[in-house]
Amino acid sequence: MAYRLRAGDTGPVQQSPVTCGSACLTVARMLVDPVFASWVRTGEPHLPGSPHGADEQERFAAYERVVMRRTNGIFDARHRPHLPWPRALGTPPWGARRELELGASRQGTRYDVATLRPLTRAALREAFDRLVDVVADGEPGLLYIGDGRLPRHVVLVLPGDGDRRLDVYDPGSGRVDHLRRDSVVERRVALSGWQVPWFAVQPTGHRRVTVTALKPGLTAARMTSRA
Repeated sequence: MAYRLRAGDTGPVQQSPVTCGSACLTVARMLVDPVFASWVRTGEPHLPGSPHGADEQERFAAYERVVMRRTNGIFDARHRPHLPWPRALGTPPWGARRELELGASRQGTRYDVATLRPLTRAALREAFDRLVDVVADGEPGLLYIGDGRLPRHVVLVLPGDGDRRLDVYDPGSGRVDHLRRDSVVERRVALSGWQVPWFAVQPTGHRRVTVTALKPGLTAARMTSRA
């Protein structure tokens, strides 16, 4: 059965203070991979590479750690080198982008990182509308938010209800709420106490040509090639 989240729902809560990004990426994979979602929720099927967890919360926490090793380590989910990042500082946008492309979105989806912090109100309005458009097909995205100095938290962006709103999963509380354009433009996002949008990791609207399906095991990445 497909896993879904909409405004008013409650999803998993991040299992450590620094795994908000990893929690979002784990939920993103649950949304696009029913087998993976079933494993998190029930423990079945037990595929090769799945970490140990006696219940749903332990399995979710265990996979958060798997994700953080990939997003912050020397190698990404496809075992290609990328810039490492201290785990104490959370999930870097470039690591999140690679994780989304290599398993936490539909196969072949391409992502980029949009910088929001220095934008004018008019440019933020355009950036929000662009984010609404690119997630409208059901692909997840990430929004990095914080204070005026630094990004502090990551939330998962979901398609809204068709009236230019987004649904946002906040791993700090597990809640899914609406996010309106004026909240982003006026820098009063108000998610887990943070207000200022910094980055969006979002679909580009382009896709890659699929050459294989999925490597066996929960920790493997989908294999794609550029069209």
